[in-house]
Amino acid sequence: MKNIAIIGAGISGLFLANLLEKNKSFSYKIFEKKTSLDLSDGYGIQLSVNSINLLNKIGFHKMNASDVYFPKKVNFYDVKKIKKICDIDLSQFNFENKRYTTLKRSKLIDFLLKNIPKEEIIFNSDLVDIKNEEKLSLSFRGKITEKFDYLVAADGVYSRTKEILFKKEGLPKYFNSIALRGNIRNFENADISLYLGPNFHFVIYPTNQNKDFNFISIIRKDLIETDISNKSLLNDNTFLLNLINQISYKSNLNLADLVKDMKCFPIFVSKKIQIPNVKNIFLTGDAFYSFPPSFAQGASQSIESANDLFNDLINDSANYYKKRVLKTRNINYRSSINHFAFHLSNPLNKFIRNVFLKILTKNKKFLENYLGKIYNT
Repeated sequence: MKNIAIIGAGISGLFLANLLEKNKSFSYKIFEKKTSLDLSDGYGIQLSVNSINLLNKIGFHKMNASDVYFPKKVNFYDVKKIKKICDIDLSQFNFENKRYTTLKRSKLIDFLLKNIPKEEIIFNSDLVDIKNEEKLSLSFRGKITEKFDYLVAADGVYSRTKEILFKKEGLPKYFNSIALRGNIRNFENADISLYLGPNFHFVIYPTNQNKDFNFISIIRKDLIETDISNKSLLNDNTFLLNLINQISYKSNLNLADLVKDMKCFPIFVSKKIQIPNVKNIFLTGDAFYSFPPSFAQGASQSIESANDLFNDLINDSANYYKKRVLKTRNINYRSSINHFAFHLSNPLNKFIRNVFLKILTKNKKFLENYLGKIYNT
């Protein structure tokens, strides 16, 4: 039986492990550089029907009903007027128990961990070297070298595996934006609320049936290199309050009072699509490609890419990268368009954008092309 090393115990790596557990065609080990997984993280994620369809194969539809939420719409608002521009009906992409879903990331991680034997996850495993010999020899800091038939890099946007393979070219680039996250209790709108502002946008959505809401804002911010890596600055309460007040000032929502448990982090995206020249090394999720965060496909693509790779492995085919490259380009194109449109500041450009939004969000043919091509695969 051939063995697989999975680097990273995030969504993509854990989902792949679940598929391998059900099939038993391969043995595997997950190597995670952290000492444990934090299941107390209360921040939310969105999962479109393409990933729900795949998660249901491992029992996601049996999740505790109170831990998930099924929004019916995405409501677009002008941040200054808090005036609704338009909405997208998400239910048109739903099928029976495959519905657009929001939940806390920690709940999804906890679900993915349930079917994985504890001995298959090795914590405190920091990958430092890869040698392509008769088998792949993996060296971890302070540990013995391990040998595997396949290597799957699922270690996120800051992938150490990718850095080893591609050197500096494997490192992500700063997107000139930061993300501000937090939690809200008892927000008035029970669907996904997307607020568009000058050089920023923010999204508020329920993460369960208990009136917990996720807040995420993407704010344009030109930071020098030392500030990007300065964790004490990014975690400083004054810095966080200045950010939330900056957004509040440009809107009619008192976000400083609404948003709790605030954290911020710089946004990094992939420089380009990169494919290893070693046939038994694979990149999945954000390690393969990290998108601008304006299309809500990060978690879903982590799941979908793991599923594509699993199918490639069990069928001994070589279609994984071909399929991934095509899907990645489609999503990256849409993410870039969204990011540009969401952050317009010129009044005339905003007026034209809003007119187009009102028309296009009710055009079924457009939605099927723009969203359906991504959701229905």
